[in-house]
Amino acid sequence: MLHADILTALGTMSGTSLDGVDAAILETDGRTITRFGPSTYRPYTEAERQVLRQSLGLWPSDDIGAAERIIEETHIGIMREMGFADIAGFHGQTLAHDPSGRGTHQCGDGQRIADALGYPVAWDFRTADVRHGGQGAPLAPFFHFALAKWLNADTPIAFLNLGGVGNITWVDPSKSDPSEAGALLAFDTGPANAPINDAMIARLGQELDDGGQVAASGDSDSTIIASFMTHPYFAEMPPKSLDRDAFSALTQSVSELSDADAISTLTQAVVASVAQAVVLCPSAPAKLLVTGGGRKNNTIMQGLAAALTCEVATVDSVGLDGDMLEAQAFAFLAVRVARGLPLSAPNTTGVGAPLAGGQLAFPAKNDNKMP
Repeated sequence: MLHADILTALGTMSGTSLDGVDAAILETDGRTITRFGPSTYRPYTEAERQVLRQSLGLWPSDDIGAAERIIEETHIGIMREMGFADIAGFHGQTLAHDPSGRGTHQCGDGQRIADALGYPVAWDFRTADVRHGGQGAPLAPFFHFALAKWLNADTPIAFLNLGGVGNITWVDPSKSDPSEAGALLAFDTGPANAPINDAMIARLGQELDDGGQVAASGDSDSTIIASFMTHPYFAEMPPKSLDRDAFSALTQSVSELSDADAISTLTQAVVASVAQAVVLCPSAPAKLLVTGGGRKNNTIMQGLAAALTCEVATVDSVGLDGDMLEAQAFAFLAVRVARGLPLSAPNTTGVGAPLAGGQLAFPAKNDNKMP
């Protein structure tokens, strides 16, 4: 089934914001996008989310059994709901990311997913890149390149994903292949929703700052923001990547502020770090297209529009689904894994040369194969 020119791929994503599992269908040959298919979302229960939060920072040698069961069972459930596909891309849940040290850890066994679904599953997308000296992140840039082609972009554009951590992809659509020198530059921008969500839960018992309303009601602390921007990470040249909790000192720095002022400060930190990231791009993008949960935060979006000279818009405004872009990305990457195509390159993860990666799991038995 994997020899057809165009494959129907199912991609899933469970991000560091720990909100739930996204699943989306994409038809692709691994180079171009043929059609966007249906998608769905399965939120984690509060009990599940609590287990996952407690597992952040853990490695395979630690006790991750409870988290692993949640990740695998929720993914199997939502993937079965989507019906049969030629191949699936299972990202799993990032619990720890330390590319210069212990490596990267995405919880969940792709073989178990394949056995349950009855068709091939691409997984473990990041390990090979880290093993070969890359950051292992971000991995969506090759998909962003295909999106720029799908949008018929004729000047450089950038995609900004604001999930738990922020990451940006600058794309030159005049290039013919994402592995080509100068086609892409991608890197993590800094914290995004993770510290805001964590503070909202701790202070107000709410999962997020809906629409950025709390941030809009407060005043950001410019001294804290200025100190935050002196972090060595922002002076590093890309590619570069971050762990979810790399800026825990930022959260500590707002502990004495009122709720509204603390959330406002954490929100302005997102804007400041993205503005610095755009400065590091090879040229100013004509447009910054924002995806992920952060695009629904009006305070962030207004802050970006004020801080940047380029047009700032949501990916939804150009006909894309900002809730499903990362799930679609791993559907796209699954086909590239099956065909031995690169997933990363020097200007996306810092790996030495364009590199294929991922593992491909075939079902050991077809008892559970869907009709």
